[in-house]
Amino acid sequence: MDVAQVIDLGREALWIGVKVAAPLLGMALIVGLLVGILQAATSIQEMTLSFIPKLAFMVLALVIFGGWQIAVMVDYFARIFERIPAMFG
Repeated sequence: MDVAQVIDLGREALWIGVKVAAPLLGMALIVGLLVGILQAATSIQEMTLSFIPKLAFMVLALVIFGGWQIAVMVDYFARIFERIPAMFG
């Protein structure tokens, strides 16, 4: 296994991590921004008002995108396992 293969595996792992995490992080960002605007407009500074909607929408995003996320991860690990004989053979 040479350096180019290691770099390729690392780059691909980082890209898969970004793709899998993006829907959840994007949902948290959008909801956090909307709740922050609402809190600023109403002067309500309750911490749970920020936490509970984020949690609820992240669960919703997980329900919506969870199947796709698992499919991406299964495909990635299948490709990794296919590469093992070529790496050490």
